[in-house]
This record gives sequence, structure tokens and C-alpha cells, in this order.
Amino acid sequence: MTIREVQNEINRLKKENDICILAHSYQAQEIIEIADFTGDSYALSKLARTAPNKTVIMCGVRFMAETVKMLSPDKKVILSSPIAGCPMAEQMDVELINQLKEMYPDYTVVAYINTTTELKTVCDVCVTSSSAVKIVKQLDSENILFIPDCNLGAYVQKQVPEKNFKLVHGGCPVHASVTRRDAEKAKAEHPNAELLVHPECVPSVVELADYVGSTSGIMEYASKSSNKEFIIGTENSIAEHLQYSCPDKDFYVLSKALMCKNMKATTLIDVLNCCKGRGGEEIELDPLTIEKAKKCIDKMISLGG
Repeated sequence: MTIREVQNEINRLKKENDICILAHSYQAQEIIEIADFTGDSYALSKLARTAPNKTVIMCGVRFMAETVKMLSPDKKVILSSPIAGCPMAEQMDVELINQLKEMYPDYTVVAYINTTTELKTVCDVCVTSSSAVKIVKQLDSENILFIPDCNLGAYVQKQVPEKNFKLVHGGCPVHASVTRRDAEKAKAEHPNAELLVHPECVPSVVELADYVGSTSGIMEYASKSSNKEFIIGTENSIAEHLQYSCPDKDFYVLSKALMCKNMKATTLIDVLNCCKGRGGEEIELDPLTIEKAKKCIDKMISLGG
């Protein structure tokens, strides 16, 4: 079968079997094209909740599928590739966070949405990369324990200097692999291009950027900007997607190292098999875990996240 034939079969099967397909923006173009919704992880979870379909296929990584299930417990949620995890989401456990809470009892635990459901059960509030600054500013506590991404935490700390931050060493190994030297080299090679980076990058890279924001923020900025050249400092698939949507502009990757193996674990055939009722992994969370973990997401929602 050709790619187009597989896509046509997926489109037929998802209608026949009442399936909604979610694809994170880091997925390959051929998967983006057959998705009902694309975007950042939390945005997809909210969209899944409003979709009428009884079954949801998540083309992304495990914590994203868990968040969908948490917000839509009555839906059948399938992770298209069971091996698609997230090193950042999995690098801290409940025991560590409980120890930190004992060490810093007067600190509010702020968890990046890129965490496991289990970890969310012991946190106070969730944030996304686009809402973190806004939410932290609104918290009553002056003391913030930010997990798990110290780079995103450092970015928020700089925007909210009136609060005290404790950062735990952790984060996205893909974004953190990019160096200031990489950024300087890219800017020298493309002097007319604006540098757009994700706050998961290290601070020395972030400070060179013309724009810092979430994946969706980067895509929106590049689409609306009158500038014609951009260096994209997030997962390299975003440069490809932007080139398709803005053919009159030029997009350059900041580094070839910005490639997430977990996001690329999902194939078009994986999605086809899920639509056929085989393959993938159904996400199941017990009601008590959902209740505990959802509290920090509800707090985020109440603060406008």
C-alpha cells in the first residue's frame, strides 16, 4: 500500500468505528494529515473531551494518552505506540517528590503537564509551557517548587522574579542537548532569520532567541510574522510542518539533535492497526488515581490554564 492508500483506509475506518485521532505536533506529516486534531498535549486532551467519539487514538507519548484518559474517563483511549514514552515525564517518582515536600513544606509544587499521572497525584498545580508564567503569578504561595523541567522552571523564574523558586535537575533531554554554540552557529549561517525556541532549551540558548514559547506559540508566531526566515528551536518536525503551511517562508532547524525518538516511534501503520482494533495499548487508570491526579489539572483550569 502507498502512504495515500493507508491514509484513505484510516479515514474510512475511523468513521466506521467512531474513532477520534489526536496527533501531537511532533508527529510525522503523514500522521498529522489523518488526525482530527493536532496541537500540544493539553490542548489535545481538552479537544478529546468535547469530541463525540467513544474511542480516542493518541499519536504521541504515554503521559499524553494518560491525560486524555484523566479528562475523559468514559472514553476508550488508545496509545498508538506502546513504546512511546517520555524521558522527562518518567525521570521523577512519587517518593522523590514526597521527600522534597518534606524538605520544603512551605513550597507549592508546580508540575509541568509533561509528568506521569502518578506524579500528578502529589503535586499542587499543573502548568503548560504556554500557561506556566500566568499561573505561577496567580498562586498565593511565594515559594515555588517547580518540577520536572529545570530549564522551563528557570524561564518562569526569570519572568516571575518576585517569587522564590526551587528547581530540581531534570527536563527534556532533546531540547537540553542544544547548546549556545549551536544557536550562535545557526544565527551566523542565517543572519536574516529570527530564532524561535522552546523554553525547555537551556537558558543560554533561550536568551539568544527572538521569540520564546510553546510549540503552538512558535507555529503561530512564524505563521503570522512578516519575517520570511526562521530558525526553529524545537523538535525538527515543526520546521517541516511550517514549511508545508507557509511555503513562501524559509525554515531552518536549530540542530539535527532536536529529534524525539519517542515521538517518532508512532508510524502510520500503527495508526491503521489501531483503527482495525489491533495493536496499540488501551490506557486504563483507576478512579482514585484519576481523582487525585486531576486536582492539580483542575487548579490549572481555575487559574486560566
